[in-house]
Amino acid sequence: MMGGRAWGHRHYYIRRSKFSNLCALPSYLYTFSLSLSLSIIALFEQHRGAMQNVARRGIHYMQKLNKAAGPSSGNGVVPPEMLREGQEEVIKASLSLIRERARLKGAIVRALGGAKSTSALLGVPLGHNSSYLEGPAFAPPFIREAMWCDSTNSTTEAGKDIKDPRVLSDCGDLPVQEIRDIGVTDERLMQVVSESVCLVMEHEPLCPIVLGGDHSISYPVVRAISSKLGGPVDILHLDAHPDIYDAFEGNRYSHASSFARIMEGGYARRLLQVGIRSINEEGREQGKRFGVEQYEMRNFSKDRQFLENLKLGEGVKGVYISVDVDSLDPGFAPGVSHHEPGGLSFREAMNILQNLQGNIVGADVVEFNPQRDVVDKMTAYVAAKFVRELAARISK
Repeated sequence: MMGGRAWGHRHYYIRRSKFSNLCALPSYLYTFSLSLSLSIIALFEQHRGAMQNVARRGIHYMQKLNKAAGPSSGNGVVPPEMLREGQEEVIKASLSLIRERARLKGAIVRALGGAKSTSALLGVPLGHNSSYLEGPAFAPPFIREAMWCDSTNSTTEAGKDIKDPRVLSDCGDLPVQEIRDIGVTDERLMQVVSESVCLVMEHEPLCPIVLGGDHSISYPVVRAISSKLGGPVDILHLDAHPDIYDAFEGNRYSHASSFARIMEGGYARRLLQVGIRSINEEGREQGKRFGVEQYEMRNFSKDRQFLENLKLGEGVKGVYISVDVDSLDPGFAPGVSHHEPGGLSFREAMNILQNLQGNIVGADVVEFNPQRDVVDKMTAYVAAKFVRELAARISK
């Protein structure tokens, strides 16, 4: 679960250097401490492998056997047509629950009456397109838990009650890991994410707020919304990074490439990126290529008044908001994979979102990593607060 190549000995939460003072302990305590530390390291290794091994077991292994056997080997070969048919049946079943939940939630809101737009949660627990840690795949249930925690009430700052289904409904999670386990390609998986968003939008007046997951999900979500509405949207993107590489580390679906796919697909007219403080030459060149408006934190003091009075969405199908939790300074949100000091405060981010003028047609909250949320679920509450306040803005 702790992502791929970047997980090495230097990234263990319990570092080797911290064992240096154990020699001063009595031998029995030294043995116990070392054993406990090694057990914890093994546990993290086990967790890391849980998602990594999806690509090495079951159907994936069978595909390797097929390739090695070949048609003339005499060994059993699973027909590709049979595999594809089975994959599509699993995908169909996975989408069916989302469809029926959205159908019911939409019907309830319409029966209650008085709502033109209602926020609908959809979890997309996808983390394997992350370039560093894959913990964001586990975020949706932690965000929901924080949203409904008794430590606070259910009323947003604007006075809307998220217990009211006309303000917020929940359509559940797309079972991403189960779909990956049957051997689908990333291209097909992205199509399935888009299909799940379209299913939610079929049932008026539901409007999707998608819980990530890493930032790769923004591409299929925006694609679905743009396609469903029949045209491009304006995007307000809060992030420490522009996520606009053409194909980061060769992966066109990387979380660092999602906005390149959005812009080249013509799904957005304007893309405003706020909170940027980790950007290289390619990020700036890609920004120029696509006409992106990049607002870097080093200039925030002079940009602040403009950013707190944005007016977007006129002449297009509406406004999409993408909130990467690492747009905040890590002092406010430590539970992210990429700690970039010098970010927005929570109130600065909230002022931008609450003062925005425009018709919000969808949103996502991404890159919360519960595996790094070491301060009593602090970042889970931050992500939940973003969701609650976005729900208040969308519902009307």
